[in-house]
Amino acid sequence: MSKPLIELCVEGIDGFLAAQAAGADRVELCASLLEGGLTPSLATIRAAVKAAHIPVHVIIRPRGGDFLYSEAEFASMLEDVTALRTEGVSGVVIGCLTPDGRIDEARTKALVEAARPMSVTCHRAFDMTADAGEALEALVRCGVDRVLTSGQRDTAVEGIAILKQAVEQAAGRIVIMGCGGLDAANIRTVRDATGLTELHFAALTTVPSGMVFRNPHVGMGGTEKDREYQLTITDESAVRETIAAAKS
Repeated sequence: MSKPLIELCVEGIDGFLAAQAAGADRVELCASLLEGGLTPSLATIRAAVKAAHIPVHVIIRPRGGDFLYSEAEFASMLEDVTALRTEGVSGVVIGCLTPDGRIDEARTKALVEAARPMSVTCHRAFDMTADAGEALEALVRCGVDRVLTSGQRDTAVEGIAILKQAVEQAAGRIVIMGCGGLDAANIRTVRDATGLTELHFAALTTVPSGMVFRNPHVGMGGTEKDREYQLTITDESAVRETIAAAKS
């Protein structure tokens, strides 16, 4: 069996640098992973591309929550994709649904057309569709290059049957990239049971803030006040261990 390609999901420039140093084959660059990943700033994207010796894919997601976007939100997504064509980015990561849980083919096709020649991945909006098999065919029709999925379950281990089915259905027409709670202990099991050739994980850990002064009277952004003094970072050693397991 050939060794799978490993994509790391990271937040910000520090996360990118840690993933690259730990041996990732490709990175999905995001902001705000606590919301599942939002589009990072242009300066962050440029810093990553400048430092990169692996492909950088950028998530195009204007907000958290569902994948049913207003006209104004969708217009901003198209603008982001168009802008990134000249920034040295290798790919974009998108996902748009209709209210009844199907792939929004009109919007997906428009984003694919705007993205070329960049690669296009559909993110886990796929996992929120009503029918995985139908959604996969829709993505093929739209010309999407790969789909990120946990097999419509919380974790890839739970979604193994659907992941295997998706790989068989895809039959080389679109890449199935598995994700969902993957780590050094389970990634080989998922790889071997599904036939996945691309795997995706985050390897996040929480560390204390370096702030010495802490104002007990105010919190920012509606989060718990303790959260103000915690940082969620990419755990470089966990990345190395998981990649080693996946490629062994």
